[in-house]
Amino acid sequence: MKPIHHPLVCIGNGHKPPNQHKWGPGVRDLYALHYIVSGKGVFETRGSRFQLKAGDSFIIYPDTEILYYPEPHDPWAYVWLEFKGDEVPDLLAMTQFTRDQPVVAASPRDLASLYPVTPNADARPFERTRAEAQLRLLLSHYLEYYPNERTIPAADYAALAKQYIEHHYWKSSLTVSDIVNAVQLERSYLFRLFKDATGMSILNYLTSHRIQRACELLRTSDLSIKSIAYSVGYKDQLYFSRVFKKATSYSPTEYVTLLH
Repeated sequence: MKPIHHPLVCIGNGHKPPNQHKWGPGVRDLYALHYIVSGKGVFETRGSRFQLKAGDSFIIYPDTEILYYPEPHDPWAYVWLEFKGDEVPDLLAMTQFTRDQPVVAASPRDLASLYPVTPNADARPFERTRAEAQLRLLLSHYLEYYPNERTIPAADYAALAKQYIEHHYWKSSLTVSDIVNAVQLERSYLFRLFKDATGMSILNYLTSHRIQRACELLRTSDLSIKSIAYSVGYKDQLYFSRVFKKATSYSPTEYVTLLH
């Protein structure tokens, strides 16, 4: 049976003004992200006690016992957002948040305005989609401001380069430098990783992917060779034909003839 996929979804949100509200000790069955707007408070979990102030954030993990409460003489105000989804663990793994370190220090910008308003039960599809997009936007800022530098093992940089090629091969202006810049790794180091992982240089992989896509289009479409060349990143049809023949031993026209 195909596993059920649970999409990223907002469950609830709100703003808590300064008061003496506390919660716990107890557990939740979802994720709850909090951003402190003003004042101070305390968050306790897994044997640790964190003293928080304006600009700090903390997150509640599912089924993890927590307790949080305001400082009596300067109670915090905060915004909060509850959410679930199969993607959440992977997204949070790219940040500094962990179950043992569920707090991050003051961000370089005010994040309160980015906390989305969750839709009502009778919300229309576009409202739910918009709330999900706003949740992703919020999480993207946590990924930007609090990145987990250990997120990407060295070997996975080759996979990132391959993915970038497979998404952008159709651009005639695409260069090896563009790919290196997208992956954000020292050039010669990426070259070594990529060669070890694929047995090819980045440039050869780009060419190979373009030719594979061209072959697919020649087999499955009625597009002209000129259109196919342009679709896989070659503005010059004659140059495309030379590259294609070098890679396959056939010209595009000969390749089509062989198919019939």
